[in-house]
Amino acid sequence: MSVKNKVIVITGASSGIGEASAKLLASHGAQVVLGARRETLLQELVKDIEGHGGQAAYRVTDVTDPDDLKALVALAKTKFGGIDVIFNNAGIMPTSPISALKINEWNAMIDVNLKGVLNGVAAVMPEFTKQKYGQIITTSSVAGLKSFAGSGIYGATKFAVRNLMEVIRMESAQEQTNIRTTSLYPAAINTELLHTITDAESKQRMETQYATVGITPDAVARVVDFAVAQPDDVNVNEFTIYPTKQG
Repeated sequence: MSVKNKVIVITGASSGIGEASAKLLASHGAQVVLGARRETLLQELVKDIEGHGGQAAYRVTDVTDPDDLKALVALAKTKFGGIDVIFNNAGIMPTSPISALKINEWNAMIDVNLKGVLNGVAAVMPEFTKQKYGQIITTSSVAGLKSFAGSGIYGATKFAVRNLMEVIRMESAQEQTNIRTTSLYPAAINTELLHTITDAESKQRMETQYATVGITPDAVARVVDFAVAQPDDVNVNEFTIYPTKQG
């Protein structure tokens, strides 16, 4: 089992789980194609990966734009000759009580966390269907498994992603296109997600929890590496990643 020579597109790649996964996968011989909005960070990441003997390419990508996802997949084909995996990792988490009516933030979460994933699926589906193999990995959340007060809209997007991935897996089995799906449910992982919270009480509560129990994104990266490395006839489709200290 190996990720060597697999072409892997990663969104939200400039920091956190995406960055950690890109580095680990590239160190194991994967060819990674990185998408995010911050070009400077992408450039630094590619330089770091190549400096350690890995192979990487990047394109500035806004996952809310379907054409950007199509272009990222096209880059994978041009640079590395195809695509084996897409890791839909981009996400935001401006949590707040629903009564706070932060409607603009609701819409932003729907656009990035749900529509962004759909745009990634749409970008790879023609390729995966034609070649009759491929893998779609998506970052959901423990908020996609159970409900949390203060995370109603965020959780709704993550529950939706959970359902989407399972339906893709089922339909692919019926259609005999051999597309594997993997949903990740991280808990308190120390990333930039907390920076998107504008509700003061929610931000303080989350920061306190993460400071107490949070673990590094490398924990999730190792799970991604494991999932990709499985043989084509094995679909490991759900992983919940908790810090051991988190109740």
